[in-house]
Amino acid sequence: MKNIDFTEVTSMSTNKSNVLDSEDTISFQTDIPKSLQEAMKKYIEQHPNWDQYRLLQAALAGFLIQNGISSRLITRLYIGNMFQSRSF
Repeated sequence: MKNIDFTEVTSMSTNKSNVLDSEDTISFQTDIPKSLQEAMKKYIEQHPNWDQYRLLQAALAGFLIQNGISSRLITRLYIGNMFQSRSF
């Protein structure tokens, strides 16, 4: 497994669909199993209001919440991604 390459990106611009507003963000790149990538692609094709960034953000935030991370920001990211008016 490769190390995750973190590249810092700060002061993200805002738009209506962006949950983060002006918080600092980072970008990372990692290898994932092909079966996981294919499942993500299929889901995004069936749900055109979702993209890979929103899906990964919701999945990671959901995982952290389910495993005991108590953070308003993480909860807000999860809820914002899961329940946007365009989510279905």
